[in-house]
Amino acid sequence: MKALRAVFTFITMLLAVATNAQKLVSSFSKADSLRGDIHSPLRTCYDINFYHLNVAFDLAQKNISGSNLFKFTATRDFKRLQFDLFANLNIQKVEYHGLQLPVERLYDAVFLTFDREIKAGAQDSFRVYYSGKPHEAKNAPWDGGMVFSKTADNSYWLATACQGLGASAWWPNKDQQADEADSALISINVQKGLTAVSNGRLVAKKELNNGYTRFDWKVENPINNYAISANIAPYTQISDSYNGLNGKLALNYYVLPQDVEKAKNQFKQVKQMLEAFEYWFGPYPFYKDGYKIVQTPFLGMEHQSAVAYGNEFKNGYLGRDLSGTGWGLKWDFIIVHESAHEWFGNNITAKDIADMWLHESFTTYAESLFTEYWYGEEAGAAYVIGQRNLVQNDKPIIGTYGVNSPGSGDMYFKGANLLHTIRQLVNNDEKWRNILRGLNTTFGKKTCTGTEIIAYLTKETGLNLVPAFEQYLNYTNIPTLETKNEGGKVWCRWLSDVSNFEMPIKTSDGKWLFPKTTWTVLADYNNASQLKIEPNFYINFKRDP
Repeated sequence: MKALRAVFTFITMLLAVATNAQKLVSSFSKADSLRGDIHSPLRTCYDINFYHLNVAFDLAQKNISGSNLFKFTATRDFKRLQFDLFANLNIQKVEYHGLQLPVERLYDAVFLTFDREIKAGAQDSFRVYYSGKPHEAKNAPWDGGMVFSKTADNSYWLATACQGLGASAWWPNKDQQADEADSALISINVQKGLTAVSNGRLVAKKELNNGYTRFDWKVENPINNYAISANIAPYTQISDSYNGLNGKLALNYYVLPQDVEKAKNQFKQVKQMLEAFEYWFGPYPFYKDGYKIVQTPFLGMEHQSAVAYGNEFKNGYLGRDLSGTGWGLKWDFIIVHESAHEWFGNNITAKDIADMWLHESFTTYAESLFTEYWYGEEAGAAYVIGQRNLVQNDKPIIGTYGVNSPGSGDMYFKGANLLHTIRQLVNNDEKWRNILRGLNTTFGKKTCTGTEIIAYLTKETGLNLVPAFEQYLNYTNIPTLETKNEGGKVWCRWLSDVSNFEMPIKTSDGKWLFPKTTWTVLADYNNASQLKIEPNFYINFKRDP
């Protein structure tokens, strides 16, 4: 642990300097800071233990009403805290031991003042009652919010998609990724004839006297706020099970009645997905909560144990291969990609959305590992290499910390190719697999920082990976290997934004080169034209004609 802490401290200093130096100039507001500051004393003073979200939907009016119970442990003495709820939603009252507590609102932040000092270590609770018209998504999941839709037979169809936008767009919570509830109960009240599906397992269904039915879903694992979902439709349930590494895993699929046969056929891929990812990453993290797919009126989202699915029961990404190689048409993109988030995003969660590459880079890379598991190493490599055509190199992958600001969308394809390159540096596939599994053991069901993950990878590989991560994550350029013929010799050097950048590189004939940012001689070559780089390394190659 001492060695890991030393590496962690070193990486923190390097990445902080690079990040501050390279961020594009942006203007952030007070509202951004209130939402994104995970270190605010008004938020760190309490640790969320449990939520009981109890909500009713008026689908005709697109209204929501209900309450959320916050159970927490005080981390220090305090009398005032912050939680979050979008300003367009009304707070009726906040109850605390029979009292109504005063609240102040500023943008989407809510400040709650107690009638007494809460002592460090105390376990306590309060309940927020609220209502209103939640933000409606126009192009989910990219813009976020509630998705109000209708089925082909004109039945109501609702779903949520709030990653980035924030779960506080539809329910009150401590809206940051750094603090997850250890468990949760989600009660959804809907008009009779409809089914409400959320995370975890259905523990109760009750017909109410007001024409509504309440569905109670219990989550027995830590869960981040944006992964908590509400899905409402005239669903048909398909049940199955999978014998995995941790025993029998319950599989349930909730689909529209007219799509049952399509779903039965397409969702056979779930077991293939689980087999591949349990091989690469270790056991599915949420056996107690089961695994579900829920059909939604938008493409998809990684809602924990309740994957949102709208890929039209097609292979590929709506029938398209993002890699351009053909391999992406062998499997359903949403089943594979969104389910991979159960390991990276839901099991391992970034504290700050600026580090969302921990979710998306690893999950996009998981697509190639799935391909490799079922179709071979060459197929997996071809798939991830094919995605390089989608890299924009527009801005750094790491976002701005403390203001709820993710980095470039390159966190998907560029990030996946960074990890594929790191695998080449490790040069030992079994070791690499054990490292990926170790990540899910060491950081599983926790929140963490990108710096912590890089420190772990550096320690476990025994390699100095800091320059590579710094270059690929904090700068738009990827490193360029430059070669030239001079004085009857072949010379090479790295061109990079990181000073003294070093990264070994492998040639297509199996030789390892160790370039620096200064010119060095390649003794094994007579002419630069002989030099070809192994394509699994994601770099630019500039060769002297």
